[in-house]
Amino acid sequence: MGSLTNKRVVVGVTGSIAAYKSADLVRRLREAGAAVRVVMTRGACSFITPLTLQALSEHPVHTELLDAGTESGMGHIDLARWSDVVLVAPASANFMARLSVGMADDLLSTLCLATSAPLVLGPARGEQACGETGPGRMLEPAALVLALAGVFETGSLSDRRVMVTAGPTREDIDPVRFVSNRSSGRMGYAVARAAAEAGAEVRLVTGPVDLDPPERVSSKSVYSAEQMYQAVMADVDDTDIFIAAAAVADYRGVAQHERKLKKSNGGITLTLERTPDILAAVASQAHPPFTIGFAAETENLLHNARIKLESKALDIVAANLVGGPELGFESEENALELVWRGGGLTLARASKDQLARKLITVIAERYHEKNTTQGP
Repeated sequence: MGSLTNKRVVVGVTGSIAAYKSADLVRRLREAGAAVRVVMTRGACSFITPLTLQALSEHPVHTELLDAGTESGMGHIDLARWSDVVLVAPASANFMARLSVGMADDLLSTLCLATSAPLVLGPARGEQACGETGPGRMLEPAALVLALAGVFETGSLSDRRVMVTAGPTREDIDPVRFVSNRSSGRMGYAVARAAAEAGAEVRLVTGPVDLDPPERVSSKSVYSAEQMYQAVMADVDDTDIFIAAAAVADYRGVAQHERKLKKSNGGITLTLERTPDILAAVASQAHPPFTIGFAAETENLLHNARIKLESKALDIVAANLVGGPELGFESEENALELVWRGGGLTLARASKDQLARKLITVIAERYHEKNTTQGP
Protein backbone atom coordinates (compact mmCIF):
# COMPACT_ATOMS: atom_id res chain seq x y z
CA MET A 1 0.00 0.00 0.00
CA GLY A 2 1.17 3.51 -0.77
CA SER A 3 1.48 6.22 1.82
CA LEU A 4 -0.82 9.13 2.61
CA THR A 5 1.64 10.70 5.03
CA ASN A 6 1.64 14.49 4.61
CA LYS A 7 -0.88 14.33 1.76
CA ARG A 8 -3.48 17.12 1.65
CA VAL A 9 -6.90 15.57 1.09
CA VAL A 10 -10.13 17.47 0.51
CA VAL A 11 -13.11 15.25 1.31
CA GLY A 12 -16.32 16.29 -0.42
CA VAL A 13 -19.57 15.05 1.12
CA THR A 14 -22.83 15.19 -0.87
CA GLY A 15 -26.45 14.51 0.03
CA SER A 16 -26.77 10.75 0.59
CA ILE A 17 -27.65 8.43 3.44
CA ALA A 18 -24.08 7.12 3.10
CA ALA A 19 -22.84 10.47 4.42
CA TYR A 20 -22.64 8.85 7.85
CA LYS A 21 -19.66 6.84 6.53
CA SER A 22 -17.76 10.08 5.89
CA ALA A 23 -17.03 10.35 9.59
CA ASP A 24 -15.19 7.02 9.52
CA LEU A 25 -13.50 8.00 6.26
CA VAL A 26 -12.09 11.22 7.71
CA ARG A 27 -10.89 9.36 10.79
CA ARG A 28 -9.13 6.70 8.71
CA LEU A 29 -7.50 9.28 6.44
CA ARG A 30 -6.04 11.09 9.41
CA GLU A 31 -4.82 7.82 10.92
CA ALA A 32 -3.04 7.20 7.59
CA GLY A 33 -1.16 10.49 8.04
CA ALA A 34 -3.19 12.75 5.74
CA ALA A 35 -4.21 16.33 6.45
CA VAL A 36 -7.96 16.61 5.79
CA ARG A 37 -10.32 19.46 4.95
CA VAL A 38 -14.03 18.73 4.52
CA VAL A 39 -16.43 20.39 2.09
CA MET A 40 -20.16 19.63 2.45
CA THR A 41 -23.10 20.36 0.17
CA ARG A 42 -26.37 21.58 1.65
CA GLY A 43 -27.86 18.15 1.07
CA ALA A 44 -25.04 16.52 3.01
CA CYS A 45 -25.79 18.72 6.03
CA SER A 46 -29.25 17.10 6.20
CA PHE A 47 -27.66 13.68 6.87
CA ILE A 48 -24.65 14.51 9.07
CA THR A 49 -23.70 17.69 10.90
CA PRO A 50 -20.66 19.76 9.98
CA LEU A 51 -19.73 19.75 13.67
CA THR A 52 -19.11 15.98 13.54
CA LEU A 53 -16.69 16.25 10.65
CA GLN A 54 -15.08 19.35 12.13
CA ALA A 55 -14.29 17.41 15.29
CA LEU A 56 -12.80 14.50 13.33
CA SER A 57 -10.78 16.62 10.87
CA GLU A 58 -9.83 19.22 13.51
CA HIS A 59 -10.59 21.97 11.01
CA PRO A 60 -13.70 24.02 10.19
CA VAL A 61 -15.98 22.42 7.61
CA HIS A 62 -16.54 24.44 4.43
CA THR A 63 -20.08 24.79 3.10
CA GLU A 64 -20.36 28.19 1.36
CA LEU A 65 -18.98 29.17 -2.05
CA LEU A 66 -18.15 32.75 -1.05
CA ASP A 67 -16.67 32.64 2.43
CA ALA A 68 -15.65 35.89 4.10
CA GLY A 69 -13.67 33.87 6.61
CA THR A 70 -11.09 32.73 4.06
CA GLU A 71 -8.06 34.78 3.09
CA SER A 72 -9.34 35.57 -0.40
CA GLY A 73 -13.06 35.29 0.28
CA MET A 74 -13.12 32.53 -2.36
CA GLY A 75 -12.92 29.22 -0.54
CA HIS A 76 -12.86 27.13 -3.71
CA ILE A 77 -9.62 28.80 -4.87
CA ASP A 78 -7.90 28.42 -1.51
CA LEU A 79 -8.87 24.75 -1.24
CA ALA A 80 -8.07 24.06 -4.90
CA ARG A 81 -4.52 25.31 -4.38
CA TRP A 82 -4.14 23.53 -1.04
CA SER A 83 -5.26 20.05 -2.09
CA ASP A 84 -3.14 17.16 -3.32
CA VAL A 85 -6.29 15.19 -4.13
CA VAL A 86 -10.06 15.74 -3.92
CA LEU A 87 -12.16 12.76 -2.83
CA VAL A 88 -15.95 13.00 -3.11
CA ALA A 89 -17.59 10.31 -0.98
CA PRO A 90 -20.44 9.80 -1.00
CA ALA A 91 -20.87 11.12 -4.53
CA SER A 92 -24.59 11.40 -5.28
CA ALA A 93 -25.96 10.81 -8.78
CA ASN A 94 -27.12 14.42 -8.86
CA PHE A 95 -23.65 15.71 -8.02
CA MET A 96 -21.90 13.51 -10.58
CA ALA A 97 -24.39 14.53 -13.29
CA ARG A 98 -23.88 18.25 -12.61
CA LEU A 99 -20.11 17.84 -12.50
CA SER A 100 -20.04 15.92 -15.80
CA VAL A 101 -21.59 18.87 -17.67
CA GLY A 102 -19.53 21.53 -15.91
CA MET A 103 -22.20 22.96 -13.62
CA ALA A 104 -20.68 24.76 -10.64
CA ASP A 105 -23.28 26.36 -8.42
CA ASP A 106 -21.93 25.42 -4.99
CA LEU A 107 -18.57 25.22 -3.25
CA LEU A 108 -17.84 21.54 -3.89
CA SER A 109 -18.61 21.51 -7.62
CA THR A 110 -16.71 24.78 -8.13
CA LEU A 111 -13.73 23.41 -6.22
CA CYS A 112 -13.72 20.27 -8.39
CA LEU A 113 -13.58 22.39 -11.54
CA ALA A 114 -10.94 24.77 -10.16
CA THR A 115 -8.40 22.30 -8.80
CA SER A 116 -5.54 20.78 -10.77
CA ALA A 117 -5.31 17.96 -8.23
CA PRO A 118 -6.62 14.47 -9.05
CA LEU A 119 -10.39 14.09 -8.53
CA VAL A 120 -11.62 10.79 -7.11
CA LEU A 121 -15.29 9.77 -6.83
CA GLY A 122 -16.29 6.89 -4.58
CA PRO A 123 -19.34 5.02 -5.99
CA ALA A 124 -19.59 1.24 -6.24
CA ARG A 125 -22.13 -1.56 -6.68
CA GLY A 126 -23.88 -3.43 -3.88
CA GLU A 127 -26.81 -3.45 -1.49
CA GLN A 128 -28.29 0.00 -0.94
CA ALA A 129 -30.34 1.60 1.83
CA CYS A 130 -33.53 1.27 -0.26
CA GLY A 131 -33.11 -2.49 -0.41
CA GLU A 132 -32.11 -2.55 -4.06
CA THR A 133 -28.79 -4.00 -5.25
CA GLY A 134 -26.83 -2.30 -8.01
CA PRO A 135 -24.67 0.75 -8.81
CA GLY A 136 -24.87 3.63 -6.38
CA ARG A 137 -23.40 2.30 -3.16
CA MET A 138 -20.50 4.19 -1.56
CA LEU A 139 -17.23 2.29 -1.31
CA GLU A 140 -16.33 1.39 2.26
CA PRO A 141 -13.95 3.87 3.97
CA ALA A 142 -11.12 1.32 4.27
CA ALA A 143 -11.27 0.60 0.54
CA LEU A 144 -11.34 4.30 -0.27
CA VAL A 145 -8.25 5.00 1.81
CA LEU A 146 -6.41 2.15 0.09
CA ALA A 147 -7.44 3.37 -3.36
CA LEU A 148 -6.54 6.97 -2.54
CA ALA A 149 -3.01 6.02 -1.53
CA GLY A 150 -2.64 4.38 -4.93
CA VAL A 151 -3.36 7.68 -6.69
CA PHE A 152 0.15 8.83 -5.81
CA GLU A 153 1.83 5.59 -6.96
CA THR A 154 2.67 6.57 -10.54
CA GLY A 155 5.23 3.87 -11.28
CA SER A 156 7.09 6.29 -13.56
CA LEU A 157 10.44 5.39 -11.95
CA SER A 158 9.81 1.72 -11.26
CA ASP A 159 13.02 -0.32 -10.91
CA ARG A 160 15.16 2.82 -11.05
CA ARG A 161 17.75 3.67 -8.41
CA VAL A 162 17.57 7.28 -7.28
CA MET A 163 19.94 9.08 -4.93
CA VAL A 164 18.85 12.35 -3.33
CA THR A 165 20.93 14.70 -1.20
CA ALA A 166 19.16 17.01 1.23
CA GLY A 167 19.68 19.58 3.94
CA PRO A 168 22.74 21.64 4.83
CA THR A 169 26.25 20.56 5.72
CA ARG A 170 28.21 21.99 8.65
CA GLU A 171 31.90 22.85 8.64
CA ASP A 172 33.35 23.12 12.14
CA ILE A 173 35.43 26.14 13.11
CA ASP A 174 35.95 25.10 16.73
CA PRO A 175 34.03 22.88 19.21
CA VAL A 176 31.11 25.35 19.43
CA ARG A 177 30.99 27.13 16.06
CA PHE A 178 30.48 26.04 12.47
CA VAL A 179 29.85 27.45 8.99
CA SER A 180 26.52 26.40 7.48
CA ASN A 181 23.37 27.79 5.83
CA ARG A 182 19.61 28.04 6.36
CA SER A 183 18.53 24.92 4.49
CA SER A 184 15.75 23.02 6.29
CA GLY A 185 15.98 19.91 4.13
CA ARG A 186 12.22 20.00 3.40
CA MET A 187 12.58 20.15 -0.37
CA GLY A 188 15.07 17.28 -0.55
CA TYR A 189 12.98 15.10 1.73
CA ALA A 190 9.88 15.86 -0.34
CA VAL A 191 11.76 14.88 -3.51
CA ALA A 192 12.87 11.61 -1.90
CA ARG A 193 9.25 10.82 -0.92
CA ALA A 194 7.99 11.64 -4.40
CA ALA A 195 10.63 9.44 -6.03
CA ALA A 196 9.64 6.54 -3.76
CA GLU A 197 5.99 7.06 -4.69
CA ALA A 198 7.04 6.88 -8.34
CA GLY A 199 8.38 3.38 -7.71
CA ALA A 200 12.10 4.11 -7.38
CA GLU A 201 14.54 2.56 -4.95
CA VAL A 202 15.59 5.73 -3.13
CA ARG A 203 18.71 6.46 -1.13
CA LEU A 204 18.74 9.74 0.78
CA VAL A 205 22.00 11.31 1.94
CA THR A 206 21.03 13.97 4.44
CA GLY A 207 22.81 16.67 6.35
CA PRO A 208 21.70 17.69 9.85
CA VAL A 209 17.96 18.45 9.79
CA ASP A 210 15.00 18.24 12.15
CA LEU A 211 12.88 15.96 9.95
CA ASP A 212 11.68 12.36 10.16
CA PRO A 213 13.11 10.06 7.46
CA PRO A 214 10.63 9.48 4.60
CA GLU A 215 8.90 6.12 4.44
CA ARG A 216 10.33 3.52 2.03
CA VAL A 217 13.57 5.47 1.70
CA SER A 218 17.03 4.33 2.77
CA SER A 219 18.55 7.25 4.67
CA LYS A 220 22.16 8.00 5.61
CA SER A 221 22.96 10.96 7.85
CA VAL A 222 26.16 12.96 7.37
CA TYR A 223 27.54 16.14 8.89
CA SER A 224 30.11 17.82 6.65
CA ALA A 225 30.54 18.33 2.92
CA GLU A 226 33.40 15.83 2.92
CA GLN A 227 31.20 13.21 4.56
CA MET A 228 28.42 13.86 2.05
CA TYR A 229 30.92 13.59 -0.80
CA GLN A 230 32.19 10.24 0.47
CA ALA A 231 28.65 8.88 0.97
CA VAL A 232 27.56 9.94 -2.51
CA MET A 233 30.64 8.70 -4.35
CA ALA A 234 30.45 5.32 -2.61
CA ASP A 235 27.16 4.54 -4.36
CA VAL A 236 27.10 6.76 -7.46
CA ASP A 237 28.13 3.93 -9.79
CA ASP A 238 24.95 2.09 -8.78
CA THR A 239 22.66 5.09 -9.37
CA ASP A 240 20.36 5.82 -12.32
CA ILE A 241 19.25 9.31 -11.25
CA PHE A 242 21.08 11.71 -8.93
CA ILE A 243 19.16 14.68 -7.48
CA ALA A 244 21.36 17.16 -5.62
CA ALA A 245 18.86 19.04 -3.44
CA ALA A 246 21.31 19.57 -0.57
CA ALA A 247 22.67 23.03 0.16
CA VAL A 248 26.28 21.98 0.59
CA ALA A 249 28.56 24.51 2.28
CA ASP A 250 30.93 25.88 -0.36
CA TYR A 251 33.72 26.65 2.10
CA ARG A 252 35.28 25.22 5.25
CA GLY A 253 38.01 26.41 7.55
CA VAL A 254 41.53 25.44 6.57
CA ALA A 255 42.03 24.49 10.22
CA GLN A 256 39.46 23.24 12.72
CA HIS A 257 40.50 24.52 16.13
CA GLU A 258 40.46 21.96 18.94
CA ARG A 259 39.61 24.61 21.55
CA LYS A 260 37.01 27.35 21.49
CA LEU A 261 38.32 30.54 19.92
CA LYS A 262 38.14 33.29 22.53
CA LYS A 263 36.72 36.71 21.88
CA SER A 264 39.18 39.30 20.68
CA ASN A 265 38.76 43.06 20.46
CA GLY A 266 40.47 42.91 17.12
CA GLY A 267 38.12 40.23 15.74
CA ILE A 268 38.92 36.80 14.38
CA THR A 269 40.28 36.06 10.92
CA LEU A 270 39.28 32.76 9.34
CA THR A 271 41.03 31.28 6.34
CA LEU A 272 38.61 29.24 4.23
CA GLU A 273 39.06 26.69 1.47
CA ARG A 274 36.64 25.13 -1.01
CA THR A 275 34.75 22.00 -0.09
CA PRO A 276 34.39 19.13 -2.60
CA ASP A 277 32.03 19.93 -5.48
CA ILE A 278 29.78 16.88 -5.19
CA LEU A 279 27.53 17.74 -8.11
CA ALA A 280 30.43 18.31 -10.51
CA ALA A 281 32.10 15.10 -9.35
CA VAL A 282 28.98 13.05 -10.07
CA ALA A 283 28.33 14.64 -13.47
CA SER A 284 31.95 14.12 -14.55
CA GLN A 285 31.91 10.34 -14.07
CA ALA A 286 32.74 8.26 -17.13
CA HIS A 287 29.14 7.00 -17.13
CA PRO A 288 27.24 9.55 -15.02
CA PRO A 289 23.71 9.07 -13.80
CA PHE A 290 20.95 11.37 -15.03
CA THR A 291 21.93 14.36 -12.91
CA ILE A 292 19.76 17.15 -11.50
CA GLY A 293 21.22 20.11 -9.66
CA PHE A 294 19.45 22.73 -7.56
CA ALA A 295 20.37 26.41 -7.74
CA ALA A 296 19.34 28.80 -4.98
CA GLU A 297 19.73 32.35 -6.25
CA THR A 298 18.92 35.87 -5.11
CA GLU A 299 19.01 37.41 -8.60
CA ASN A 300 19.32 36.58 -12.32
CA LEU A 301 17.63 33.24 -11.70
CA LEU A 302 17.40 31.82 -15.23
CA HIS A 303 20.76 33.20 -16.34
CA ASN A 304 22.59 31.66 -13.39
CA ALA A 305 20.67 28.39 -13.75
CA ARG A 306 21.75 27.99 -17.39
CA ILE A 307 25.35 28.77 -16.49
CA LYS A 308 25.23 25.99 -13.90
CA LEU A 309 23.57 23.63 -16.38
CA GLU A 310 26.35 24.06 -18.94
CA SER A 311 29.38 24.48 -16.68
CA LYS A 312 28.67 21.25 -14.79
CA ALA A 313 27.19 19.28 -17.72
CA LEU A 314 23.91 18.58 -15.92
CA ASP A 315 20.69 17.18 -17.33
CA ILE A 316 18.34 19.52 -15.42
CA VAL A 317 18.75 22.47 -13.08
CA ALA A 318 15.94 23.31 -10.66
CA ALA A 319 16.37 26.95 -9.68
CA ASN A 320 14.58 28.97 -7.04
CA LEU A 321 14.81 32.42 -5.55
CA VAL A 322 15.77 32.70 -1.88
CA GLY A 323 16.10 35.56 0.53
CA GLY A 324 12.44 36.60 0.54
CA PRO A 325 10.03 36.13 3.47
CA GLU A 326 7.68 33.62 1.80
CA LEU A 327 9.76 31.25 -0.36
CA GLY A 328 13.03 29.40 -0.08
CA PHE A 329 14.92 27.55 2.61
CA GLU A 330 12.69 27.83 5.68
CA SER A 331 9.31 28.10 3.97
CA GLU A 332 6.86 25.23 3.52
CA GLU A 333 6.25 26.44 -0.04
CA ASN A 334 8.49 27.03 -3.01
CA ALA A 335 8.49 27.71 -6.75
CA LEU A 336 10.95 26.35 -9.31
CA GLU A 337 12.28 27.23 -12.72
CA LEU A 338 13.45 24.08 -14.48
CA VAL A 339 15.98 24.41 -17.29
CA TRP A 340 17.55 21.83 -19.60
CA ARG A 341 19.25 21.98 -22.96
CA GLY A 342 16.72 23.27 -25.44
CA GLY A 343 13.91 23.85 -22.99
CA GLY A 344 12.55 24.57 -19.57
CA LEU A 345 9.42 24.73 -17.44
CA THR A 346 8.01 26.90 -14.66
CA LEU A 347 6.62 25.11 -11.62
CA ALA A 348 4.41 27.65 -9.88
CA ARG A 349 4.34 28.26 -6.17
CA ALA A 350 3.01 25.29 -4.21
CA SER A 351 3.76 23.24 -1.12
CA LYS A 352 7.14 21.54 -1.32
CA ASP A 353 5.46 18.12 -1.40
CA GLN A 354 3.26 19.13 -4.34
CA LEU A 355 6.22 20.72 -6.08
CA ALA A 356 8.35 17.61 -5.54
CA ARG A 357 5.78 15.36 -7.20
CA LYS A 358 5.63 17.67 -10.23
CA LEU A 359 9.42 17.77 -10.35
CA ILE A 360 9.68 13.97 -10.26
CA THR A 361 7.14 13.76 -13.10
CA VAL A 362 9.36 16.00 -15.24
CA ILE A 363 12.52 14.14 -14.24
CA ALA A 364 10.96 10.80 -15.18
CA GLU A 365 9.84 12.15 -18.56
CA ARG A 366 13.26 13.64 -19.36
CA TYR A 367 15.10 10.56 -18.08
CA HIS A 368 13.09 8.16 -20.22
CA GLU A 369 13.31 10.46 -23.25
CA LYS A 370 17.09 10.61 -22.95
CA ASN A 371 17.47 6.87 -22.54
CA THR A 372 15.07 6.12 -25.38
CA THR A 373 16.98 8.49 -27.67
CA GLN A 374 20.41 7.17 -26.72
CA GLY A 375 19.39 3.55 -26.45
CA PRO A 376 20.79 1.00 -24.01
